[in-house]
Amino acid sequence: MKRIAPIFLILGALMGCGGSGDWRTASREPAGIAPDPLTTKEAVLDVYAASAWGWRGWFAVHTWIAAKKTGEPEYTVYELIGWRQSRGLPLARIEKDAPDRRWFGEMPRLLTEYRGQGVDAMIEAVDAAARSYPWPETYRAFPGPNSNTFTSWIIKNVPGLDVRLPFSAIGSGYKG
Repeated sequence: MKRIAPIFLILGALMGCGGSGDWRTASREPAGIAPDPLTTKEAVLDVYAASAWGWRGWFAVHTWIAAKKTGEPEYTVYELIGWRQSRGLPLARIEKDAPDRRWFGEMPRLLTEYRGQGVDAMIEAVDAAARSYPWPETYRAFPGPNSNTFTSWIIKNVPGLDVRLPFSAIGSGYKG
């Protein structure tokens, strides 16, 4: 029994770590990284990563892609979110949104950005790849498929999109 007590103390400490409050009240405000679509007329294609919420952020990131074609006044965000399935929503979220939102309180970091000539064609390819994702109804945090598998799939299927996802993008190497 004396050996078990330290395990419970460690588990209890881990359960309470990784942010105050809960994910429902964590910030989803834009971080101000992405170019303003109202003043940036050229096409923009960004890939982001942010630490996962809570203790998972010690080990893993969530990745997503944001894009706006030439002259568009807003971005389309491409990401996969596991909890959407329990609400009867598609796992893949392809919606007009702020491109650089905090990931439930965690500050995003820009992994790569493409702008200008040729980017509209890349955005078309991103959209096609996202819509052809082979595991649209399956989500597993480990080993995948998950949000990082989705981003990795898009990267692999878009010519010229050269992005190295961080080591902590667990699931990015998932092959099925």
